[in-house]
Amino acid sequence: MALEKARICLVNLERNCVLESVKSALESGVPASEIVLGSLSKAMEEIGRLYENGDYFIAELIEAASIFKEAMKILEPRLKEEASRLKTTRRARIVIGTVKGDVHDIGKTLVAIMLQAAGHEVIDLGVDVPAEKFVEAVEKYHPDIVGMSALLTTTARYMKTVIDELERKGLRRSLKIIIGGAATTSEFAREIGADGWAPNAIEAVKLVDSLMGIRDE
Repeated sequence: MALEKARICLVNLERNCVLESVKSALESGVPASEIVLGSLSKAMEEIGRLYENGDYFIAELIEAASIFKEAMKILEPRLKEEASRLKTTRRARIVIGTVKGDVHDIGKTLVAIMLQAAGHEVIDLGVDVPAEKFVEAVEKYHPDIVGMSALLTTTARYMKTVIDELERKGLRRSLKIIIGGAATTSEFAREIGADGWAPNAIEAVKLVDSLMGIRDE
């Protein structure tokens, strides 16, 4: 099956095989979101574990991200089509970033794309974002929601540092905070005082709508 082949090829860093499998899956009618969430994202999670275990190094992470981004160029128009069906009438303003110490931007970028396509405004702070930068963005943009991502268990704990700093600055009450990434769970979100957790980009859109009181038309 094209989805499984894409996953295996990405884990093995086989660029041409990944791109061909993605095209094949689209041609056979597989939704773009399923290709990303059910195949490519799973591969990136596996690559993250290989990195944490010392089997892969920075060079492999960079190559994997490059392959993923190339695949995303093929998938992005279809993803936007799918997300547009979730389009809402009330927009949220969302500040989003991958926390300090973590340079993984694929999941976070996918969430940003889906949120924008669903009609929300997104300020993307990028990767390796310290608490101070989140605070500055909240003070500057006055968002409804702050979203944080972490792929590595070693960096996920920093999310609590960001929340604590927002509280210290008196900014927490006016915000909803959501988190995501392979290193996070719904239990972890509750533990650190976040308002919600999403396992993938599609669920992130639904979570934002729920927190904003937006109901399906």
